[in-house]
Amino acid sequence: MKLIRTEDAVGSVLCHDITQIIPGVVKDAVFRKGHVVTEEDIPILLSVGKEHLYVWEKQEGMLHENDAAEVLRQVCQGGHMKASKAKEGKIELTAEEDGLLKIDREKLNAVNAMGQMVLASRHGDFPVKKGDKIVGMRVVPLVIEEEKMNRVKEICGDAPIFQILPFRKMKAGIIATGSEVYRSRIEDKFTPVVKGKLEECGVEVMGHVVCDDDAEMTTAAINDWIDKGADMVVCTGGMSVDPDDRTPLAIRNASDEVVTYGAPVLPGAMFMLAYKKREDSGADAQNTGAGSRQDIPVMGLPGCVMYSKRTIFDLVLPRIVAGEHLSAEDFSVLGEGGLCLNCEVCTYPNCGFGK
Repeated sequence: MKLIRTEDAVGSVLCHDITQIIPGVVKDAVFRKGHVVTEEDIPILLSVGKEHLYVWEKQEGMLHENDAAEVLRQVCQGGHMKASKAKEGKIELTAEEDGLLKIDREKLNAVNAMGQMVLASRHGDFPVKKGDKIVGMRVVPLVIEEEKMNRVKEICGDAPIFQILPFRKMKAGIIATGSEVYRSRIEDKFTPVVKGKLEECGVEVMGHVVCDDDAEMTTAAINDWIDKGADMVVCTGGMSVDPDDRTPLAIRNASDEVVTYGAPVLPGAMFMLAYKKREDSGADAQNTGAGSRQDIPVMGLPGCVMYSKRTIFDLVLPRIVAGEHLSAEDFSVLGEGGLCLNCEVCTYPNCGFGK
């Protein structure tokens, strides 16, 4: 830091805020720490009584906060995001497309553990919309060791900490199960709820069929939807352990991989997810640009999805539409935050459910 005449400060970096006071009008920083002085700034600085300024004196091996913030941006920013200009060592990333936010939590924690820099983001594995703020980053001191920022780049490597997986265009078939619905003893109130949630994620609903409590009939219906081009199949009802509940067996018989039957989430403990391999994979899967279409998710939804505002289905569906192939581990980690508090006024996703 050195002291210079204000008239000689063009191109220099301020080491402190410059406050302007106009009685009854304003008392605020007219220039912030880290501001690069321009020719147009000189009259303003003189008008607030600043004939001399403390400015940053460039030192070898040290980076100004804005230059260091640019390093953070480089390791953070993935596709479908835009960055703000560096200001006072701060940069923000916002979404340029609707999709699912993915975060490399190991890298995120490693950078924050280094000190003198911070990355603060929204939760990963949740949907974001175009214009949503993704992460704010800041370098704390005015100057920071260049070697420290080089270590950040080494830790993070080539893959960015934050990525947005755009939602894919998908088609879904719905299968409602249960003798009471199949024999028209009660009205099917499950399908409209599922249809609404699918459309909320931009999924085209091809239609729905109703099956009796018959595993073979339901398996045939699953395969029929897949033959008709469905990218996912959603089965409702028949997911508990009652003797007439045959949907889990039907899903097993129709699938090549069962990921889970049961999840540490309430509501939604009896949820089931399986995958069936698509026979027409190959070139089609390579050319979609929307992730692998080889595996078709088949889901079994417990009754709570029909009457609870938010459930396991709301946590899983966006990830499937974004093209993720979920594993058993993706479900086992949902226990903390897996309890919906059934608030009178639902604020999901701006709450702790699923986080």
